[in-house]
Order: sequence, then structure tokens, then C-alpha cells
Amino acid sequence: MPSWLLSQTAAHGSRLVAEGFAAAGARGYHYRLLSTLADYGSASQAQLGRRSGIHLSDMVAAINELSDRGLVQRTPDPTDRRRNVISLTAAGREHLGRLQAHLAQTQSALLAPLSPAEQDQLTGLLAKLLDYHDRRSGAQDGEGRAEAD
Repeated sequence: MPSWLLSQTAAHGSRLVAEGFAAAGARGYHYRLLSTLADYGSASQAQLGRRSGIHLSDMVAAINELSDRGLVQRTPDPTDRRRNVISLTAAGREHLGRLQAHLAQTQSALLAPLSPAEQDQLTGLLAKLLDYHDRRSGAQDGEGRAEAD
């Protein structure tokens, strides 16, 4: 059944991604946060949660881990001192580059038995399925969708 094949392949993909990030001293949440900051710029924790799909209860711990490593900076919001703005540091941008390289290796390992044309076809078909089901469920513009987990 296609649903079983998708779930089994997804499990292998998740394992490979987790192993790749672990080799770089990171987790999927780290990649999602750094990537979201690189794509959208500085943001409040709430905005980051919506954009990355990370629940706020997990957000604080992940930001703390990244902040402790100097990969993000937390500063008070000048318009609302009760809120923090999270920004990507130069070290965070470099670390994101390393994580992207690990992710590319992971994608290559996952799709190794397919030709480049088959990889493109599979990716297109999966994107079509995801888009269809996102629209049916009311998901908005991919916000909250995590590509690396």
C-alpha cells in the first residue's frame, strides 16, 4: 500500500536526518530555527514558532541551546520590552551552512537508488500530494511545515 511505503520510507529518512544532524552536533529543531531565521530574518519567539512549526513549549529550550552556543542572539523587542527578538549570528549562519551540507548528504543517501530524473519525479509527486492535503486541511502557505524533520 502506498501509505505504508511512504511511512516506512519517511522513517528511514527521519533516521538518516537525525544521524546527519547528530554528526554535526545538532538536532532537527536547530536546523529549523536557523533556517527560518535565515529565510525570514529576526523574529519573536512566537513568530519563529509559527514559521518553523515548533511548539512554543519546545521553542524556549531550542533557542536556549542555540544561544548558549552563540548561534542566535536574544534581544528585547524595542517596541515591546516584554518580548524577545531572536536573530541569527554570523556563527549561526556558518553552522547552518554545515547543517545544510549534512542535509544534502542525507538526501543523497535516502534517494541513492533513484536516478536524478526519478529523484526529481518523486520530489514533484510528493510535493503535489503534500500541497493537496495541506489545502484540504487548511494549512496556510507551508507555514509550520518542517522539511528537515
